[in-house]
Amino acid sequence: MTEINIYCDESCHLEHDQIEVMILSAISCPQRLTKSAFFDLRQIKEEHGLDRNFELKWTKVSESKQDYFLAVVDYFFRNPSLRFRGLLIPEKSKLRHADYDQDHSTWYFKMYFNLLRFMIRPPDSFNIYIDIRDTRSHKRLEKLNDVLANNIYDFMHESVQVQQVNSHEVELMQMADLFAGAIAYRNRGLNSNAGKLAVVELIKERSRRSLSDSTPLGVTKFNLFRWRGSEEA
Repeated sequence: MTEINIYCDESCHLEHDQIEVMILSAISCPQRLTKSAFFDLRQIKEEHGLDRNFELKWTKVSESKQDYFLAVVDYFFRNPSLRFRGLLIPEKSKLRHADYDQDHSTWYFKMYFNLLRFMIRPPDSFNIYIDIRDTRSHKRLEKLNDVLANNIYDFMHESVQVQQVNSHEVELMQMADLFAGAIAYRNRGLNSNAGKLAVVELIKERSRRSLSDSTPLGVTKFNLFRWRGSEEA
């Protein structure tokens, strides 16, 4: 039995942001190896002349810092303890929340369930960290915890724990943000930032994936699910 930490983030998740795509993402790592990963990522910052507290986030990617972000992507693919899973919603404008008696926030947490349910496998235990959004999210996080635990018959919540953290304190959550941003950039057809394009191309090259289509479920290093929910919600 292994204790696994899963760090989650998202890109373009707001309902009325005028952006069609939405990405949820998660980076997993055995709990006993997370400190080593945090140390390595801080070392990469220093090797590229950045402060150890510099945030590893998609919005920070630029041509001037391109080499640093490429080194982070390379580190992910070289480190066998790190795994990624992403959920791509390609057309938010087609969502029909009223037809399913839900609001966007409820649907958002349903998508988190779809992101995480295939990452949670007994007999391992899982600590799931989600970036703090607002104080109203607490009840829905508790519900997400219940549903994920019940899905593997963990009715006493011994194997699954969901909690909120501040992403600026957690490098692996920032890495999840980086991959989410890259997938969103690819699927929005953007090309104005040379640094971001370089990151997208390296992820495509190392994963051998288009970043637009679903990968087979058995692919565990870099797994992406393209959600086709026109019949669902």
